[in-house]
Amino acid sequence: MEKFGTAQALRRFEDQRLITGNGRYVDDINLPDQVYGYVVRSPHAHARIKGIDVAAATAVPGVLGVLTAKDLAADGIGPRPCLVPLKNKDGTDRASPVFPVLATEKVRFVGDAVAFVVAETLTEARDAAEQVMVDYAEEPGVADMRDALKPGAPQIHAEAPGNLCFDWHQGDKAKVDEAFAAAKHKVAIEVVNNRVVVASMEARAALASYDATSDRYTLHTNTQGVHSVRRMLAEMVLKVPSEKLRVITPDVGGGFGMKLFLYAEHVLVTYAAKKLGRPVKWTSERAEAFLSDTQGRDNLSQAEIALDADGKILALRVATLANLGAYLSNFAPFIPTMAGSRVLSVQYRMPQIYVEVKGVLTNTVPIDAYRGAGRPEANYLVERLIDKAARVTGIDAVELRRRNFIPPSAMPYATPTGLNYDSGEFAQNLELALKAADRAGFAARKAASKAKGKARGFGIACYLEATAGPTEERAEIKFEADGSVILLVGTQSTGQGHETAYMQLVNEKLGIPYDKIRVVQGDSDLIKSGGGTGGARSLYSEGGALVGAADKVIDKGRQIAGHLLETATADIEFAQGRFRIAGTDRGLSLFDVAQAARDPAKRPAGMEGGLDADEVFKVAGTFPNGCHIAEVEVEPDTGRVQLVGYTVVDDMGRVINPMILEGQAHGGIAQGVGQALIEHTAYDANGQLLSGSFMDYGLPRADDLPDIGFQLNVVPATTNVLGVKGAGEAGTVGAAPAVMNALVDALAEYGVTHVDMPATPEAVWRAIRGAKAA
Repeated sequence: MEKFGTAQALRRFEDQRLITGNGRYVDDINLPDQVYGYVVRSPHAHARIKGIDVAAATAVPGVLGVLTAKDLAADGIGPRPCLVPLKNKDGTDRASPVFPVLATEKVRFVGDAVAFVVAETLTEARDAAEQVMVDYAEEPGVADMRDALKPGAPQIHAEAPGNLCFDWHQGDKAKVDEAFAAAKHKVAIEVVNNRVVVASMEARAALASYDATSDRYTLHTNTQGVHSVRRMLAEMVLKVPSEKLRVITPDVGGGFGMKLFLYAEHVLVTYAAKKLGRPVKWTSERAEAFLSDTQGRDNLSQAEIALDADGKILALRVATLANLGAYLSNFAPFIPTMAGSRVLSVQYRMPQIYVEVKGVLTNTVPIDAYRGAGRPEANYLVERLIDKAARVTGIDAVELRRRNFIPPSAMPYATPTGLNYDSGEFAQNLELALKAADRAGFAARKAASKAKGKARGFGIACYLEATAGPTEERAEIKFEADGSVILLVGTQSTGQGHETAYMQLVNEKLGIPYDKIRVVQGDSDLIKSGGGTGGARSLYSEGGALVGAADKVIDKGRQIAGHLLETATADIEFAQGRFRIAGTDRGLSLFDVAQAARDPAKRPAGMEGGLDADEVFKVAGTFPNGCHIAEVEVEPDTGRVQLVGYTVVDDMGRVINPMILEGQAHGGIAQGVGQALIEHTAYDANGQLLSGSFMDYGLPRADDLPDIGFQLNVVPATTNVLGVKGAGEAGTVGAAPAVMNALVDALAEYGVTHVDMPATPEAVWRAIRGAKAA
């Protein structure tokens, strides 16, 4: 093993390539004879399509074709799939509105794809798109979930009467009602989880080609997993065997859930490449991304908690309206239901939970998974409710949490929502965070802020995340003739540092120098299977597969070494890249054995050649957890909120690379802070997007964040061989409730008891004025 194995803050190997401009992204790829596609999008949120005239566009010089829904239908191209079945309360199936690749009879949100223009150059395609004449008959639209459910609201899909896609529930309502009837305290809250734009640094892109000789497509696109996109595109939309489609994903500049899904442009470039006999390339413009990338969150939740006289939680009940947008994206129904509701216990003993979720269709961009995917929404709701319960009962917010934590002695702990927490020291996380954040000194800091005319608040959020994703992952270790080793992995890095983490695991296990290891990902021809990246699953799932494959390398290598050294396999030891006879200096290096494994004369009779190994690892989820503490200062005259202190104590299980881990926490916190204070996707009542650029949509900047105090409380997971817990989404889960609890604490002196996200200066200023008037 080299100087740095696991648990070391090793600098990321991929960064040298990426920060020097040597990364290779989809838009960097160009194929011979390629042409360019441009999507014609609806300017209306809701309208009937009376007709589409493409004659003028087709006549534009350089145009090769203008494709509409009629072309796709004639060639048997199917709609985009939703992969999540769901039952309503009454046992019926959820509504299944069709999500066409190109709009057919109606458009249902601003940005809905209507036609696809392909030309020799992008400029020609863009110019021709302006000549596509679509005859729209505009209809009233609806963007607000509550309005969409009202009688007489515009009907978006006939398949979903009243715009209700599903009415789902979980839990024993009768037992929850009994608990509330016996409760000393009942505390209710209503919170908005605002809609956000994903805004990844790299926009979506797709480049497809078709080989008529082999009757095979190749699609280059920035995904979070090639196999899922390949299966949906090939089998469900193009209706060809998966083997007829190769999907390649190079470097990806941010995903956050949004790049998991199958989009219209994947279908359009692939279909057009075959139809026109030329490679077709499409790259999203930033303004286009606001209209076509899936968006996140957008829930309205009412919750009530029941407590006994000592402040012990008896039950929780939640009713949520979840905006799904105009169509069902691939995993949309899962996010507000099973994904979010299962973590409503957070870190607390909650004997009974009842939750109901109504999925609502509106004339807005479709919603799907965004960093955390339901778990930030659930944690936000509960932690805001816990803080309010502390104010109502008069029990200190810290003490109320202490009284209700699940203790380590209760692990494994079965929650009423069907999870089994395997590990966690929740009270310890809180105590460490309180000490690091200097809660004892907060009163003095608050007084100093008051002397400057500012209000100061202290906010706590104890979070728990349940990682998710496919239940198996595959890895392959291949020894090359030149002495290098290739790791074939089924996940997909989108900027997290996977390459370095995987190399650290293999370096520690096999003692292979880092400069001899190369990670290969994102190619459905080279990699047999893979679950992709999402749900904070990559390290423990792919890491487990790599460790399993490495064990097979060692087992086979011991047999070959024993054969070469003329001793029993049981006498062969392996350590730091070398096989040797126990108790002696006689041995062979791993690469000596790998070379010998290729020669039938040098390996045991009947043994398969080569030292390569693969492993399919069965994946179980993990439960990262921790405590976030935020301090804010508020200028009452302007409503400006400044985040002046931030502390986080995280339990991510065993740590492979603390530098990468801390970086993931920082990024997640920034996104959570952005949602809490800045970000909001705004529509007018009819569904026109009002925040369609960075002129109108704010993102957090460096000066919006203070130095973040980061600390680990390592409690190894018992659900995987590495003992690690997923880290990619945890920062986002804890940040928003910590910041908003701090803000409400700061505003308490003005009589403000509630503020919804985003807490912009205007919103805070109005809350203060409203409380004073009241």
